[in-house]
This record gives sequence, C-alpha cells and structure tokens, in this order.
Amino acid sequence: MAKGVDVLIITPVNEEGVVPLLRQAKSNNVPVVLEGNPVKGMTTMVAICDYDTGYTAGVEAGKYAKEKLEAKAKVMNVGLPLLSATVLRSQGFMDGLNTIIPDAVMIHDLDGGGNPDRALEVSSAALAKNADFNIIYGINDSSSLGGLQAWKAAGKSQDGLLTVGTGGEGLAFINAMQNEPSYRIEAAMFPEKEGYTAIDAAVKLFNGEEVPEHIVSPTAPMNGDDWKKFYDYDGTTRKIKWDAVNALQPPEKCMKTSADLKK
Repeated sequence: MAKGVDVLIITPVNEEGVVPLLRQAKSNNVPVVLEGNPVKGMTTMVAICDYDTGYTAGVEAGKYAKEKLEAKAKVMNVGLPLLSATVLRSQGFMDGLNTIIPDAVMIHDLDGGGNPDRALEVSSAALAKNADFNIIYGINDSSSLGGLQAWKAAGKSQDGLLTVGTGGEGLAFINAMQNEPSYRIEAAMFPEKEGYTAIDAAVKLFNGEEVPEHIVSPTAPMNGDDWKKFYDYDGTTRKIKWDAVNALQPPEKCMKTSADLKK
C-alpha cells in the first residue's frame, strides 16, 4: 500500500491476523481480493466450496472402500484446524464417506500444519499409537503425502490402504497417482484456474465493477488416471487443459461455509 498498489491479492494463512490489514486497506481505499480463506471485513474472495470438495472426495472414497476395502473405512485425517476452510474439508470428507459407509470412523484427527514435515511428524506419532486405519485423508497434498510417507517409513504395505489428497498443486500428486499404489483419489482445486479468477476479480475491482462476496472456483474428484482429462504431463512439466477445466460448473451455493462452524 505504501508503494501505491491498485489492488491487493492475499492468501490468508491466519484468518484473524489479516483483519488489521483489511482495515488498513479499506482506510486507504485499496480493494482486496482474498484467495482461499474468508476473513471478516473482506470485499471478495475467490475460493472453492471447501466442504463440498471434501464431501465429494469422501463419497468417492466410500465407493472405493466398498469395492476394494471390504466396505471398511477407518480414517487418519491429516488436517489443519487453524483455518476454517481446511476444517470444512475434513468435515465434508467424513460426511461424504458416511453417506456410502455409515459406520466409517475417524481414528486420528491430526494437525499436520499444512506442510510435509509437520504432517510426517504427527502421522508417524499417530501410527506408533494406533495403526488400525485404512484411509489417509489430507486437507492438501503436503498433508496426504506426509501421511503416506509416515506409513511407508513404518514399513507397512500399501495393500488395503487408500490415500486421498486435496489440491493438485505442482507435480507431486501426479507422481503419487502414477507411482503409489494407495494414492487413488485427488480432490483437484485447479490452482491455475483459481489464480486466473483472482486476477480477473482484481481487474474488475480496479475498474469499479461489482463483484460477489464469494467467487466460487470449480473442483473435481479425480480417480486414478482421471487427472489426464485435465492436465498434460511430459514427465517434467504439466500443462492445464483449459477447455476441460472451464467446462466444470462450480456450485451456485456451498453446502456449508465458515459461518456454519460458528453455529
């Protein structure tokens, strides 16, 4: 703001910590686009429907468990309780899973910090206490991959295990889906699309146009090789298939939002 920027785009990693910045931006008449997480006082936010994304991934996990895991579902959730968005993903996943397998249970509810080192650390500790689970769910790819790394480090076979990731950033999830037998489902968020939409919202705010409070970005659960519908990958770089991603229709209204967590 001191440099005279026209619009700010911010991804909050601590929702309460961003509130003073939003007040300052408002006093300086600088419009702000938030990406990913809602914050009180925001103008607009570009984000997925987090609960819905977890829910659809949970439904797909339930179908997989019914077919491949003898209809048993015991979950290690590698979550992130600091952010409402990630809490909603974890809740949605369990709710979706329970629609297919009503007696599905969460064995571990972990704070993986959203990063691979922390996810590995807490997952390893959870495994040492109780390894009686067959589904690893991560609120982002670092979380699911950290959980899977802990499982492998413990010398356990991936037979009878399902790993579910969220995000689809970078190459890690593609490599995992190609090379890890248990990594079968990815709740893709298409970060390229979300980034494009955030810039588009920033331009509209700069031009004085009206924008909705929540601009919903699309997601899709990808099973097995489904990622090939949305990305080209030559072993080194990936390229988004814009026509396929743009054809996805985001929900008009999220099933649950951060406001529901406060009820």
